[in-house]
Amino acid sequence: MQVEIKAGPAFAYGEVTLPPNGSVRVESGAMAMQRGDVAVNTSTQGGFLKGLKRTMGGESFFVNDFTAGAGGGVVGVAAALPGDMVLVDLSQGQTIMVQSGSWIASDTSIDVDSKWGGGKMFFSGEGLILLKCTGNGQVLLSSYGAILEANLAQGEVMTLDTGHVVAFDDTIAYSVRTAGGWKTSLLGGEGLVTDFTGPGRIWMQTRSTPDFISWLVSVLPTSRS
Repeated sequence: MQVEIKAGPAFAYGEVTLPPNGSVRVESGAMAMQRGDVAVNTSTQGGFLKGLKRTMGGESFFVNDFTAGAGGGVVGVAAALPGDMVLVDLSQGQTIMVQSGSWIASDTSIDVDSKWGGGKMFFSGEGLILLKCTGNGQVLLSSYGAILEANLAQGEVMTLDTGHVVAFDDTIAYSVRTAGGWKTSLLGGEGLVTDFTGPGRIWMQTRSTPDFISWLVSVLPTSRS
């Protein structure tokens, strides 16, 4: 994909330029603009079960493939929440694991599937499914807040609050634990954290969507008020 990311890191917007007959796969509802000779085809990208599994990972049942005609075209994409975008290169069948809601677009050569996260993700409070992006091409990811990238060496550990995770290479191992003793977990507001062990790349967001939702709920008026 030929992608230009504009207006980041607060209100990032991705502009994908398509050559003649070129295509891009976009999360349902993420298209903000299109120009030129561009047609759209909506599908489950792999059948009913694959679409259903993707919804369990926090994405839409359907995806949209935008394909340019002989004159080429442009497709603009935007995420639901304010934040950043990053373009990730995958080659030789590489795989990245993506937290729900962060995948926004990719080359049609990238397979976007879901993966069982097991009890680790269940106890972290973030659901059981991660999106699994595999193939040769590029993936456009979005975040709430700015995106920071780190490259972990073999055996190097980085600990993140799960709400700040955007994506990571599948070469990275991860495990969930309490942030400290019972006092820290219950009274300190930290709860559970995730340890990521290299080698591989990891992308984090500077704001937490669950924290934002919790704050929003706390200030919204209730029927009693």
